[in-house]
Amino acid sequence: MIPEVRKAYNQQFTDTRYQHFLEGIAQDAGMAPAFRVAETPVFVPADLTNKLIQACEEIVNVILRPDFKSITQDAIPAELKVPHENEHPHFIVIDFAVCRDEAGALSPQLIELQGFPTMYAFQDVMARQFKNHFNIPGQLNNFFNGIDEKAYYQLLRDVIVGDLPPEEVVLLEIKPEEQKTRIDFHSTEKYIGIRTVCLTRLIQEGKKLFYMRDGVKTPIQRIYNRIIFDDLQKQAGHLEPHVNLFQDLDVEWITHPNWFYRISKYTMPFIHSEFVPKSWFLHEIPVLPTDLENYVLKPLFSFGGQGVIIDVTQEDIDKIKDPENWILQHKVKYAPAIQTPTGPAICEIRMMYIWPDSSPRPILVHNLSRISKGKMIGVGFNSTDTWVGGSCCFFEFA
Repeated sequence: MIPEVRKAYNQQFTDTRYQHFLEGIAQDAGMAPAFRVAETPVFVPADLTNKLIQACEEIVNVILRPDFKSITQDAIPAELKVPHENEHPHFIVIDFAVCRDEAGALSPQLIELQGFPTMYAFQDVMARQFKNHFNIPGQLNNFFNGIDEKAYYQLLRDVIVGDLPPEEVVLLEIKPEEQKTRIDFHSTEKYIGIRTVCLTRLIQEGKKLFYMRDGVKTPIQRIYNRIIFDDLQKQAGHLEPHVNLFQDLDVEWITHPNWFYRISKYTMPFIHSEFVPKSWFLHEIPVLPTDLENYVLKPLFSFGGQGVIIDVTQEDIDKIKDPENWILQHKVKYAPAIQTPTGPAICEIRMMYIWPDSSPRPILVHNLSRISKGKMIGVGFNSTDTWVGGSCCFFEFA
């Protein structure tokens, strides 16, 4: 999206460099990605960088509202509430589509937000390997707020482990070896120093949890949570016997599971910004728009793009029996802003925050990008194209 940088990158690109880049990722992480990694990063010009930061901070201001917990009290399904919720999430990710405004300038539009950590340890592995294998201009940066690689991983360690013994902190997931994001678990183990544990391997004694570490029963004081509890509920009947995480347990959560629901599509109708598409809870719309083709329907309690209706009709709305669990959102039009040797591509940019307990606001630290040439964005929708998949951004700052 920075024309001169894009042109220079495309000219230097070779399949051999790309393969060496992928090999560098695998060597660093200890395994190859289970998803497609794009041939290119995204180069974000200063004007778009400023808009993304402004949009994020406007969203953060809503999350900081004194009444935020009360306005999102219905965001958490009753059967999925977990005890001992803390005062704020330790991680927030905010996803934007890159679009064009009425004047033709690149502009972000909010797609999704989550109070949940995704790919934090791995994203700098990817950025580092892009810098190792391609000529990324020095004035562009994948970090924010003056952070560098060393400070970034230290901040992650401070939030996830803190002053606890690392062996008493675990990354918790369901069947982690089967997850497409498992490369991030490997990177977390390497750079943060904690083990990945499957839910079915937890041991409960009273309110306390333990796991077997190198043959030794080890207490768990803190869980770096990577379980999406909506998925847990769906899979529970097919799993081996496992600890009930919805009970009162003597453990600290990073991030507490309830924040996954509070900061989600549920939050979007409360955010008013030029960078946030108009959104309504379906049951609160007094009159439906006549141009439904310009809207999308999203279920509140389904994630990863599942259940989204892109080309909305009156018939679609009439079929919905629980309108309080859906939002109607103005459709965004992605801009084919990334020029690749195999044709233009669209992208989403994820802005990644860390929120230490000592900070009054979450801190913008890193990013993630997904590049596509199809109708849907996501690493699962690009099985045949090239110059698409998971990626990261390098930002120009004014």
